[in-house]
Amino acid sequence: MKRYGHGLVLGKFYPPHAGHHHLVRTAQDRCERLTVLVCAASVESVPLTDRVAWMREVHPGVRVVGAVDDIPMDLGDPAIWDAHMAVFTGAVPEQVDAVFSSESYGDELARRFGARSELVDPARTVFPVSGTAVRADPAGCWDYLEPPVRAALTRRIVVLGAESTGTTTLARALTEHYRRRGGAWSHTQYVAEYGREFSERKLADLRSRWPGVQWEDVTFHTDDFPLIAETQNAREEAAARIGSPVLFCDTDSFATTVWHERYIGGRNPLVERTADLTPHHLWLLTDHEGVAFEDDGLRDGEELRPWMTDRFRAELTRTGRRFIEVTGPHRTRLDTAVAAVDALLATGPRLADPLPEKR
Repeated sequence: MKRYGHGLVLGKFYPPHAGHHHLVRTAQDRCERLTVLVCAASVESVPLTDRVAWMREVHPGVRVVGAVDDIPMDLGDPAIWDAHMAVFTGAVPEQVDAVFSSESYGDELARRFGARSELVDPARTVFPVSGTAVRADPAGCWDYLEPPVRAALTRRIVVLGAESTGTTTLARALTEHYRRRGGAWSHTQYVAEYGREFSERKLADLRSRWPGVQWEDVTFHTDDFPLIAETQNAREEAAARIGSPVLFCDTDSFATTVWHERYIGGRNPLVERTADLTPHHLWLLTDHEGVAFEDDGLRDGEELRPWMTDRFRAELTRTGRRFIEVTGPHRTRLDTAVAAVDALLATGPRLADPLPEKR
């Protein structure tokens, strides 16, 4: 039997981790109804809407609400407490029977709500993790994060280039390189080029009706490309949710904008909007020089490779995307790419410090 009617869990969830989820599940088991109040300050890096969405996904049976709270915390100042309570009760005006917390201020928070205080694992022995630790070292705390948070913090690397320039070879080699690091990195994911799968199906469909057709008989339409871009994004998101702190993508929805130029001519605004929906952090542009063109039955236009390389370079530059070019033999390309990825990983993700708290 539930002990309380309406329970409350309040926190920043910046970002949410296993300790937070343990707190919420413990409270949910003891209350008929549970409200989770997510409070975010404007100086923080993760938007309030994202944190609310993450908590709702992980705890579908719980009411999750959010509030902006830009008031610094001073546990010894009653006026500061009053200001915070105005924010809290504005978001949760109902009677609260119990406040569940792992923090030292839990008792005072409960008193001000006129509720019972329930402390849950304040020593953090069940899950030895904190928001401060996650912000300082997301990769080191990876096992304590749920899929939507992992996806948001994953550094996404794209390998792109003209046909037959070694993009797939490099992307797979990078994936294996980081998997060999072990630990959380052993789950590093590789996302294949959906455009190739789409092309294979087009060719197979034609051959089912006309067995003698070849790749040059396949035609593309402008409406094909938004589907390719959207599917590529969806597969990346799924991989980021189960992977390590880094994800390797063999092309991406941004590259699809240039492939549209290659096969259709001109631009497709829907593809370009789709390309901006999923964050990526580094692009590795594979040079065509010194790489033999291999016709595997789904390739043509060897003479267009210099144009494609130039278009990728120009669009990456125009749109302000962070990229490097990789040239030379495969070993050199891999070493160059690893150095660039390591430099990226060393700089982030960086989450801003929350507002200071006085105790």
